[in-house]
Parts: sequence; structure tokens; C-alpha cells
Amino acid sequence: MADVRKLVLKTLLSLPTPVLRLMSGGSAVYQGGRTLDPRFQFLAAQARAMPAMSTLTAQEGRAGAAQGMALLAAGAEPGVTIENLMVPGGEGEVRARAYRPTDQDPDAPLLVHAHMGGGVIGDLETHHAFCSILSKLARCAVLSVDYRLAPEHKFPAGLDDMLAAWRWARDNTARFGAESGRLAIAGDSMGGNFAAILCQEMKRTGEPQPALQLLVYPAVDVASETQSMSTYADAYPLSRETMSWFMDHYMSPQDDPADPRLSPIRSEDLSGLAPAIVVTAGFDPLVDQCEAYARRLKAAGVPVLYRCYDGLGHGFTAFGGAIPPADIACREIAGLLRQGFEGKIA
Repeated sequence: MADVRKLVLKTLLSLPTPVLRLMSGGSAVYQGGRTLDPRFQFLAAQARAMPAMSTLTAQEGRAGAAQGMALLAAGAEPGVTIENLMVPGGEGEVRARAYRPTDQDPDAPLLVHAHMGGGVIGDLETHHAFCSILSKLARCAVLSVDYRLAPEHKFPAGLDDMLAAWRWARDNTARFGAESGRLAIAGDSMGGNFAAILCQEMKRTGEPQPALQLLVYPAVDVASETQSMSTYADAYPLSRETMSWFMDHYMSPQDDPADPRLSPIRSEDLSGLAPAIVVTAGFDPLVDQCEAYARRLKAAGVPVLYRCYDGLGHGFTAFGGAIPPADIACREIAGLLRQGFEGKIA
């Protein structure tokens, strides 16, 4: 049944743009100087008929998101070997998945990846296709980490898992065919939050910086709202209301949203951090804060490559099986990653 639903959805999303617009309200969605991709517009229209995530329990939201993203996801790339394993976390082992391309570059770092989901949803499956694309096109090994989720495990549990997995990976790069001790960090949304914080934490503790940080629409400021939080307040799949729902589950009442371990943009000194690739989606409440973080990194002397996919929405790395521009964007990001490995970030 799931395969049939996936085929029906893919067929619908392949309809001509005028038909999709007509089925989604009749006209193009133009906000903040950007025009929303018609397939994202169609999905947003369908989502409005469903209960909002903010009305669900964390467990219901997690299950619903998993089902929805499974319909939109692509399969793993051919030519990539996949291994499931357990790695150290903050309090015991956590699941992980390793990807290795058949033509792996031995000089490329091991890429440790943290998935999106506001610290509440998401898992190894939601980013299975994206991690395989990164592995194949950047010709590197990728280690995707299934960190603990809130509200069962609130801040900083997921972050602690990523830090522990990172340190284990740093000591075991040879196991994945990478140069000893050479690795990079990546993540999208909350995973991007973890990736940005990890770089800052390495600086704080005097540990080596990653070779590169890939931040895809990272949540870098949960303490304040930028203009895009209003402009795209009702965007799909991340709205301002959903973002608040995530943070209500992720943080405890005593946590300070301005803590740099929650809002890495609040760190006073960003100098000396790893070269960064910062990627954003146009129809995303987080787009302004992501761009601001890229500017702050650059002002601090960090090499930065910034790219915004104006017509796409938050979470597009999980939509590649149904939305061709999202798949193209994922492949371009992998190309940027390869560029970063070759030191081509100014």
C-alpha cells in the first residue's frame, strides 16, 4: 500500500505547473521576493487538510513525519556500501549508519552527519538517500548518527550523543577508509545546530577543528525572531508554530535559549572555526538567521560558501524522491562538499 501511495503522489507531483497551481489554490505563492516551487505548494495545500504537528504528541508527530517523509524520499544511491552499527553516545551506545562509495577518495575526510527534526523527530531513514548522495558524489565515507530525541531525552542529550560519536569517529577514521583523524561535520536543521555547536565546542576544549562544516538550513538562534520568521510563519513543512512546538519539547524550563549550546549564533567569538558551507531554503522561517550566521562566520575570518535555494522549503533534503529540484539541490550540495574538501572555499 505504501508503494502505491508513493507512486500516486509522485504522479501527482509530475503534473504540469499550471495544474499543480490550480490544485493548490489557483495562483503562485510569492513571498519575500521568492516564488515557491509548485510541488512544494501542492504539498503545503495537502498538509493544511491534516492536523497540524503542533496539535500532536511528540510520538504522534514522529510517526506521522516518518510516514510522510517515506513517501517523499528517494532510494539510496547505487555504488555505495551501507553498514548499520552502534557507536558511543552520551549515555551508552546509539545507532549509526555508515556509507562508503566504491570509488572513495582516501584523502577525503570521514563526514559525520546529524539529521534534522527539531530534536524531536527524524532518524537514520529520513536522511538515508541524502547521506548516500553525499557519500557517492563527494567520494567520502559518511557516518550518520541516530542521536536521542526529546521529549524523552531533552537538551543536551542529542548534542551529547553527537559529541561522543564525533570523538569516537575521530579515533576510528581508518575503519572507514579515511585518513587518520581527518573528518568533517554535517547536519541539517537541528542537525545543523549540532554541527555548528560541535565546531564551537572543539574550539572551547582545544580539540582539532573539523576539516569542514556543512550546515543545511541550521537552527542557529532559538532565542529571537528574524523577519523571515514572520514572512514565512505559515511555511511548509516548518512553520513558526511548529518551531515553537519543537523547542517546547527539546528544552526544559530552566534552559536559556540564548545559551550558545542552544543558539550558536550567540557565541561572542566565531573566529578559528572550520571552513563552512551554509545552505538555506528560501521558504523557511530560519532563512534569515542562517544567512546571518554565514555573514558572522565570514566577518570572523572563517572561509564561507553560502547558497540559498529560493523556491524550496525547509527539509528539502528529505524530499528528493518526489521533488526533482530538491534532488538537484542535494546533488549540488554534494558537489559543494567535494569542492570544500579540495579547499575551494574562499
